[in-house]
Amino acid sequence: MEQYRSAQRFGVSVVCLTLLFRILELGLPGKAVSLLKALPETSNIQTDAVREARHSSFPFPQESSAPMDYVPEPSLPVFLPEQAAEMDIRNTGGKEADYAALLTRPLSWQLAGTEPRVLILHTHTTESYTPGAGDYAQTAPYHTLEEAYNMLRIGDALAEALEAAGIPTVHDREFHDYPSYNSAYNQARKAIQANIQAHPGILLVLDLHRDAAEEGGRQLGTHVTVAGREAAQLMTVLGVGRSGLENPRWEDNLSLALKLQLLLEAQAPGITRPLSLRPQRFNQDLAPYTLLIEVGAAGNTQEEALLATQLLAEALIRLKAGTEG
Repeated sequence: MEQYRSAQRFGVSVVCLTLLFRILELGLPGKAVSLLKALPETSNIQTDAVREARHSSFPFPQESSAPMDYVPEPSLPVFLPEQAAEMDIRNTGGKEADYAALLTRPLSWQLAGTEPRVLILHTHTTESYTPGAGDYAQTAPYHTLEEAYNMLRIGDALAEALEAAGIPTVHDREFHDYPSYNSAYNQARKAIQANIQAHPGILLVLDLHRDAAEEGGRQLGTHVTVAGREAAQLMTVLGVGRSGLENPRWEDNLSLALKLQLLLEAQAPGITRPLSLRPQRFNQDLAPYTLLIEVGAAGNTQEEALLATQLLAEALIRLKAGTEG
């Protein structure tokens, strides 16, 4: 066994020596050294690669201090003079306005904060809609004291949406048109004044109504299809103050109404009816901005009115930080 192992070692040695002599004969060590010298230094390769990566146009990820779920605040809305020419405005108020100038006038307010900025009320609180799945007790046709079916339900929905977006809102829940319908605007005026006195930071008053029109003994509704659903239309009514009751704020109100109209149409084409300027005042002289908004009509269902209210809230939220000049 020992002789066998010695023979193996001798054979391996012979093979190795043969290979060594062959390599020396061909001059391979010199060629190998030359090839190694021809290669660039490893440090240079790394430096060039790093330099190329730094200046490459390939979209490498950039470092950011913002968390991965960061969503930037939307920019403030911008309105252009030429947009005014596209708007449907019915002016029976007897005062002319430069719609383009008012549309582009900056809206310098901030509705977010800790103190109430918006007041919602209803001059005609008892107004209601065509009964849907459930009926309600009526004090007069399409009027009820049941809060789940009259304008208080619409006001609640708008107030909840604005509050959820960080806009502090007061919802006046008084019945201003009952028992006396004819004194409704006088009663509503007192309520607006009392709320402004209690919350002097109020910038916007929204008086939510529903319209009414009859044809052939049947109440008409206003309709538009939004994402496959039926919604009531919205109409903004502005009082310019030519009926003996002056309104020095009518152009400010109109400036806001024009912006709101365009935002509503951008998000749901057809959701608005023509903007209406009328000679009355409608208590729109008490706050920096006041709008009377008709949410559908008596021929609409409450469900259709609530969908329109949702869209109104979304447009108002877009304006909560004002607009660019």
